[in-house]
Amino acid sequence: MDTDSLRLFVAAAERLNITAAGRDLGLAPAMASNRLAKLERELGTELLHRTTRKISISQEGAAFLPYAREVLAQVEAGRAAVGAGALRPSGVLRFAAPSSFAQLHIIPILPDFQKIYPDITIDLRLSDTRQDIIEGSFDLALRCAPLEDSSLMGRKLADDTRILCASPAYLEHSGRPMTPDDLEAHRFLSWSSTTPRQIIHADGQTAVLDPTKMMCRTILDDGTSQRLATLAGMGISVNSLWSVAQDIEAGRLIRVLPDWRLHDQSVLWLIYPKSNVLTPKVRCFMDFLINQLDITKLMGKRCP
Repeated sequence: MDTDSLRLFVAAAERLNITAAGRDLGLAPAMASNRLAKLERELGTELLHRTTRKISISQEGAAFLPYAREVLAQVEAGRAAVGAGALRPSGVLRFAAPSSFAQLHIIPILPDFQKIYPDITIDLRLSDTRQDIIEGSFDLALRCAPLEDSSLMGRKLADDTRILCASPAYLEHSGRPMTPDDLEAHRFLSWSSTTPRQIIHADGQTAVLDPTKMMCRTILDDGTSQRLATLAGMGISVNSLWSVAQDIEAGRLIRVLPDWRLHDQSVLWLIYPKSNVLTPKVRCFMDFLINQLDITKLMGKRCP
């Protein structure tokens, strides 16, 4: 089983087009088809279903794909270790990130990355629902949570401080809570569930934030929607400082109970599978994000 055949299979599986994948690798259509068929004979299974109209990945092909990507990643890292890495980093980098964070902080700086590394294609998958990095065959992912999975490696990007905030119009109409107990008289925009959460004061005192005891008429599972609903005056919400720092600075939002924050120890992590070597394309993208993102803004140090 040679790496060129694996590279062809991965490209064909990603593009669902054997001819285009072969062309990218300098292979004529007939040669690409023959090489893929040879790989399937070696494995004893069909990796891609072919009809006259379309290509689709088989169940066996989907199961084999993460292993093929990992073998290629290992080869790329090995070449880099012996000097072949002097070549420019290249290839497709699959990156999963929360959509709300990516829209605000990653997509605006991607043009600069592409100027520096024109041979890297970013396959960016955005969702505020956590994606399985191993099952999804991602090279890298951004997580806003404690790093608990022992099968993953991580590099800390910043603390993820989460605060209570509301619009000036809402507070003018409904009043400003002065203590955690006052929250029960307010409308609350819940994030994906109404499970009670603990909040902590700057002096270490704790209290419980229980959406079921508040007027919780809206539940949202998307960070951008959460922020927009808060700006629209729909109630008090919990938001990460990286999401609302600019709005607070501009006066569009006001921090509620400013000495309190959510007590969940969340951190922004760049994570990758422990079994994977850190390939040049992944390493340069991680370094770029850490160097280019405004960590002061993410941590809310300019916010009251």
